[in-house]
Amino acid sequence: MAETEVLIIGCGIAGATAALRLARNPKRQITLITRATDTHESNTRYAQGGIIGRGPDDSAELLFEDIIAAGAGVSSPAAARILASEGPPLLNEVLEQAAGVIFDRDDEGAPIWGQEAAHSRRRILHVGDATGRAIINGLISTLSDYPNIHIKSSATAVDLITFPHHSRDPLDNYRAISCHGCYIFDRDESTVHRYLARATVLATGGLGRIYRNTTNPVGARGDGLAMAHRAGARIANAEYVQFHPTALAAPGAEGLLISEAVRGEGGVLLTPDLRPFMNKYSPQWNDLAPRDIAARAIHHEMETNGYSYVLLDIASHMPSEAIRERFPFIYEQCMKVGLDISHEPVPVVPAAHYFCGGVLVDEWARSTIESLYAIGEISCTGVHGANRLASTSLLEGLVWGNRVAIEIERALDQSNGEREPRFHDVPPWDESGLSSDPDPALIQGDMQTIQNIMWHYVGLVRSGERLSRAIRELRHLWNEIETFYRTTKLSDGLIGLRNAVEVALIVAQAAQHNRQSRGCHYRQDSVAFEGDRLI
Repeated sequence: MAETEVLIIGCGIAGATAALRLARNPKRQITLITRATDTHESNTRYAQGGIIGRGPDDSAELLFEDIIAAGAGVSSPAAARILASEGPPLLNEVLEQAAGVIFDRDDEGAPIWGQEAAHSRRRILHVGDATGRAIINGLISTLSDYPNIHIKSSATAVDLITFPHHSRDPLDNYRAISCHGCYIFDRDESTVHRYLARATVLATGGLGRIYRNTTNPVGARGDGLAMAHRAGARIANAEYVQFHPTALAAPGAEGLLISEAVRGEGGVLLTPDLRPFMNKYSPQWNDLAPRDIAARAIHHEMETNGYSYVLLDIASHMPSEAIRERFPFIYEQCMKVGLDISHEPVPVVPAAHYFCGGVLVDEWARSTIESLYAIGEISCTGVHGANRLASTSLLEGLVWGNRVAIEIERALDQSNGEREPRFHDVPPWDESGLSSDPDPALIQGDMQTIQNIMWHYVGLVRSGERLSRAIRELRHLWNEIETFYRTTKLSDGLIGLRNAVEVALIVAQAAQHNRQSRGCHYRQDSVAFEGDRLI
């Protein structure tokens, strides 16, 4: 059992920024929960390309216009303006000054601005090709300076504690839904604890692991989205799952992201017989086309011609020494599987990368449930619309991590503590009568089934028939897994499996409901082909 003022579930850039801002007030008590054993482990750690700053020929208005254009008409203009105006100054204040992150600079000490797809300016700050790792290392190190922040690792969130659902007081049935913390599975003790909080923040990252091919780490299975959905929070834009065009297709390194910055620095997509093809699909942008267009173009080439991959060639367009200096992580990882990106093109395929939808929140990260907030990839602020602009994800986590802290500080100052529950108000977790241990073979088999259904039927190219098949199979699987869950002792894998099938259904049903192709939601039965170009 634990009580805290603010419970933050997730320890990436969004959760860490929120904790850092709140901890400036020494009276606040903040608890950070992460399912990973290493507090540095999160989606943030794997972000390669960089984060948006503001270059000398750039402006908030230009960035706003690029965000809106990439979002395919679905982005919230208000949210996009917040990101464009608040993001770059916060990058300097929080990441450079507070967390001590040092972005790449030239010999004269000037920032090196990178270019990425669909950006009208070179505005991307980076630390080689391991920007996310540098950011999270700086943030976690800075968090350790604050005694009012407690970080608990190896802890998997099970379900939100909400009233009236978990209340023992019948009068709560007449009140609006409110969140008062979370049941947390401590993997070290194999025990579920009640964590009560005056404010609960979901910062749990994405859901890429519900797909067979993904760039996401193991924990990205939609835990926060599933918990919020079960609690009754409103979910928005769930059909918009962004697929990154270039994940490495090599045995032993499946899912390794080949950063968009490789195309930004001149990399060209080629068929296996070395023919460029992007000009057919995006004459305006060619190889710097937005991710949804590039990913579908690759998929179309593979499906039409029977390719198992396409090639990404940077070696012909950048000196080998410069490649090794600019992309040291990618170079090192590719060399481990016998590929030298400085001398040969690398095989790539599209992979599930980023969830543009999520728990619907307002400009201060408030969800539709009282005292429940969501930030980062789990949330839907409206910034990304139907297709996220490259390198906006880290910036969004930074901006709304800062904003949620401001809002929680305001809400806690105004609260008089009325109706805040105590432990006797919330029932403890009950596993009595459960004798079955979780079977890893069943969990792995069911997870692979979910991943295959989502990849083939709710992936890059969708149709009414595919989506109907997916929903039928996922509903059956949901019933089987729910029965399995309610008769079996908890494990992290079982919790993740339950959440994965929940969010798979959310995505599939949203995709079925939306018959209009837009951005990264592509319905084969509602669009036409013009020559070889997808329109």
